Amino acid sequence: MYLITIEGGDGSGKGLATKIVSEVLEKEFCFTSVEVTGEPRRDHPLGRLAIDSVRQQTHTPEQEAGLFAADRVDHSHGWILPRLEEGRIVVSERNVHSSLVYQGVVGGLGVDRVAQINSAALVPDLCIWVDCDPEVAIKRIKSGTLRMLSEKEEYFETTELQKVIRLGYSSLLSGDIEMPIPFDMGAIIGPVSNESTETEFRRKLTLHIRKFLHSRPEPLNVETESIERYMLRKLIRSSKGQTTLDGLGVKPTRETTNWLDNVAPWRVLRDTQLLHSEALSTVSADERLDVPKSVLAHSISSICGTLALLPSADVNELRAAQGPVRALSDSHSHKVLKFMANRSNWVHQHRSLIGRDAARNQLRDEMQTFGMLMLVIWPLRNGLRRWLAQNPETHPRFAMGQIVRSGEFPRDVRNTIERLSILGLGKSDSSIIAEPSDLVSWWMK
Repeated sequence: MYLITIEGGDGSGKGLATKIVSEVLEKEFCFTSVEVTGEPRRDHPLGRLAIDSVRQQTHTPEQEAGLFAADRVDHSHGWILPRLEEGRIVVSERNVHSSLVYQGVVGGLGVDRVAQINSAALVPDLCIWVDCDPEVAIKRIKSGTLRMLSEKEEYFETTELQKVIRLGYSSLLSGDIEMPIPFDMGAIIGPVSNESTETEFRRKLTLHIRKFLHSRPEPLNVETESIERYMLRKLIRSSKGQTTLDGLGVKPTRETTNWLDNVAPWRVLRDTQLLHSEALSTVSADERLDVPKSVLAHSISSICGTLALLPSADVNELRAAQGPVRALSDSHSHKVLKFMANRSNWVHQHRSLIGRDAARNQLRDEMQTFGMLMLVIWPLRNGLRRWLAQNPETHPRFAMGQIVRSGEFPRDVRNTIERLSILGLGKSDSSIIAEPSDLVSWWMK
């Protein structure tokens, strides 16, 4: 989903930063997986050509840039992009900003020319700039361990060159040199100093990663909806064929063909909102409640929608099934699930195995319709919330028609129609939905 790159001069601590960032992502977030890579690729012929061009110093800066770009473009579209499309996050030690600095600034080729050469490569969603004093960097480069891992030659092993490289990163990533198109779209964090303890370095990197991901930025290289479709298909496949486990309270996978149960979608949404509002009214004024008022809110929609396709799940399994788009934090998941179990009675919680700490959560059968509906209308949730807030006196059955006719959400409307082809129409007698007008009819009947 996101491409995160780690940049900085030689010996600055990029390898350690890559390790720390990947560990934080693995532990705290809900990506399908965390993939670690680096450039140039030492195990690939294109990467070796780029490395040899630097070691032998027989190529012009433009030729060097071309070799690095060839490796990068192949890496981008042959290895990185397919993983991003599956909801994975990729952490790359070095990427395009290295070329912009080494060939563009230090080599004198110019960042615009280097950007042009690399224009077919992916744009990093986030670049983390790691920095340290050149004297420290030289000591690391000359240490046996780093030399063994990086195979650096004397080309890099001068303090003066490291100072030039550091200045190049500072000029480009701090904004003194204008970032060239299209690489100006990505976020940049730094400089993150690596001159203190590893503990302090880890603390700073962790805070930066949390801040970036909690803001839920739109990925630059893939569409979130394509990731969602992949995740939904994967979840449907994994849930098929699951059988009842005797004595554990887990029912077989629910039948999803007629999941609307002959109730109009608008009515499902309205009635569920009424039930939720009633449950909220039982909470006293002095109780702290971290549960949203609208059932269209991200947390309620995500939990109910995901559980609609799962027989049961503990919080870790639920978060894994949500994937990166529908993801919730561990603590917020627990709070919302607790409310649904103890207040609204939408979720049944039980411990399936003796001595197991993590409670399993099962969406009650009567909430299956709502959960499936939330998965279908996920792209239009915000549009529906806004419409309901702006039209409190208008009947909700007219919401979809007015949203479609407004022309404000054409992509979201199309994505909702695509989701119906994956999740089913919920009505056994429904015809195929191909046009926005069909979606309006489906919503009202």
